[in-house]
Amino acid sequence: MSDNRLVYSTEFGRIDTKEPKAEIAGKTFKDGHIRIERQTKGRKGKGVMLVVGIDPKQHDLKKLAKTLKSKMGQGGAVKEGIIEIQGDDRDKLKLILEALKFKVKIAGG
Repeated sequence: MSDNRLVYSTEFGRIDTKEPKAEIAGKTFKDGHIRIERQTKGRKGKGVMLVVGIDPKQHDLKKLAKTLKSKMGQGGAVKEGIIEIQGDDRDKLKLILEALKFKVKIAGG
């Protein structure tokens, strides 16, 4: 039952044999909607809205993020193919994205 794979080497240390995780950046949803999620984890209780599911091949994420930040009047960033907007006004963000011809769903609680 052994597969004789190298998992540790004294020269290199632990050898990562696991397959690389699928990137969230390329994650699109089958229903064609993008999702607006709220996240506070690792941000000292400060909330951000995450816009997930936009295909970076079809849309310029930096340009879209700049438009969203200016219309929301809040800061934000693009990290790993996800647009982060500071604050928690998901309804306003949804209206802005729908005006830009996106199909949007609010995800999470």
